[in-house]
Amino acid sequence: MRTKILKILANDSRISLDQIAIMLGTSLEEVKRIVKELEEEKIILKYTTVINWEKAGIESTKAIIHVKVTPQREVGFDAVAERIYRFPEVQSVTLMSGDDDLSVTIEGKSMKEVAMFVAKKLATLENVQSTKTHFVLKRYKVAGTIFDETEEDRRQMISL
Repeated sequence: MRTKILKILANDSRISLDQIAIMLGTSLEEVKRIVKELEEEKIILKYTTVINWEKAGIESTKAIIHVKVTPQREVGFDAVAERIYRFPEVQSVTLMSGDDDLSVTIEGKSMKEVAMFVAKKLATLENVQSTKTHFVLKRYKVAGTIFDETEEDRRQMISL
């Protein structure tokens, strides 16, 4: 039941708990109890909305930065990752396999602002060996949502 509720909320965080109860054939009280547990256990961390900022007329620049770091004794990559994700510009930090260690996604008002963040804040951190900045030119799909409005959604509806 918990997994089914999580999948429903991951697809549409605005769906009402009443609707979830109907979809799952259970009581509203049961759904409320499970969602509250999931929030208290920090399994559900945040409810969010996918926004096409470009279409809204809001200018911003997003970049994905691959960072090579020296892991620290006892804490590995965690300490440097924490220092990075504490910056307000940083939207996500992910440990990855491959040539680079961390993938950092940031957003700024311009390419210059992003470049200055990398040069003055990120690259200067202790244990950061190198950075590779990749600017996002266009978003096609984010969090399962297709951005191209001319594309018709051909997926079939599946009920749980």
